[in-house]
Amino acid sequence: MTYQATLDYLFTQLPMYQRAGATAMKKDLTNIRALLEWLGNPHEQLRCVHVAGTNGKGTTCHLLAAALQAHGQRVAMYTSPHYKDFRERIKINAEFISEEAVIDFVERLRAAELAIEPSFFEITVAMAFDYFAQQKPDWCIIEVGLGGRLDSTNVITPVLSVITNIGLDHTQFLGETLPEIAGEKGGIIKPGVPVIVGETQTETTEVFKALARANRSQLIFADQAYDINLVGMRGMDNLKYFSIGLPSAEAGLIIGSDLDGPHLSKNLLTAYAALLLLHGNGFEVSGKSIQFGWKQVAKSTYYLGRWQVLQHRKPLCIADSAHNTEGLVPVIERLVAMGKPLHIVLGVVNDKDLSKALPLFPQAATYYFVKADIPRGLPADDLQATAKEFGLEGEVYPSVKAGFEQAKTDACARETTDGVVFVGGSIFTVGEVL
Repeated sequence: MTYQATLDYLFTQLPMYQRAGATAMKKDLTNIRALLEWLGNPHEQLRCVHVAGTNGKGTTCHLLAAALQAHGQRVAMYTSPHYKDFRERIKINAEFISEEAVIDFVERLRAAELAIEPSFFEITVAMAFDYFAQQKPDWCIIEVGLGGRLDSTNVITPVLSVITNIGLDHTQFLGETLPEIAGEKGGIIKPGVPVIVGETQTETTEVFKALARANRSQLIFADQAYDINLVGMRGMDNLKYFSIGLPSAEAGLIIGSDLDGPHLSKNLLTAYAALLLLHGNGFEVSGKSIQFGWKQVAKSTYYLGRWQVLQHRKPLCIADSAHNTEGLVPVIERLVAMGKPLHIVLGVVNDKDLSKALPLFPQAATYYFVKADIPRGLPADDLQATAKEFGLEGEVYPSVKAGFEQAKTDACARETTDGVVFVGGSIFTVGEVL
């Protein structure tokens, strides 16, 4: 098989949630366990950190990887979905799995003729564990795909479990309330394995405490254990700097990061708490290494799609893949606070609850309605019609690229001062402009 033929098989012949939605979901771990048993249970050879949460889990994974790499560790990372290249999902020190390795795995799998029908996600998880076991990295940072308890990644026994936060997303799978969703995401907590929870939330605190007690696991709420405060912009590097440390400390560690976005401080705090809990597991935590690693997260880990500046001027263009209330609210608040005319390129998936998402967007903006090039994308005409009910006005464009190009033109041509172009609504919309 060629690499393209291999991708065609993965993308078109397997049940894939990103394309098909709920019909591709599996309800248990039977298939992934069968795949891993066929492979000799490679996941049992790995030293892992397991990361779940509604928002921020991808950023937290990349922060952990960047800091560990700065300590001289070789770090594998499994994340999903991908933005531009399938191989983004499986990488070691920002280097993607090779095309040859992807081809080899799929050929072996098809030749095995196993008595199961695995999904796209189950196969990619198995591929990642198999590849990591061959490559023998020092650490594996494993991001949960959806939920936790029944996610295909939840076959590992990690050194540490991390849960960033809980929000109302994927309620058709995880439950209608925050405690129900916390119970699903808390399913990654393993007996005797410590767990970091990034944000204290009244509705979910007791859920996590009960799960930790049942598993005899040490539980730390990062925002209770440590403080983080914005120091400001320093030096010539144009980075934001934060002071982070114990609440009682007079001065914390000064951290600068090349990342940005309204959620950054929460993700830094969660990753910082996780790193301190990993101290002694084969490496000694160094403040200088954390400082070095977090100044170059994007470069050292291949970080995309979160408050990413696509161009800095004429006009300023930003993309962000936030797609639920907890993720969107601070993003939109920051956009509005810029005080400039907004041009929003918007595309969503067809199972999105628009009655909750669209009221979050400002009416005082020009909209460019698009459909990402996936079957699960909501037709732009339908999005435009529903958006109009919420006072959001704009035109339909035949592609994400066409909408983006028109938004850039309008942001410079129609205003006395340059407007701001924002691309969002889904990961797939953002992926098409990257």
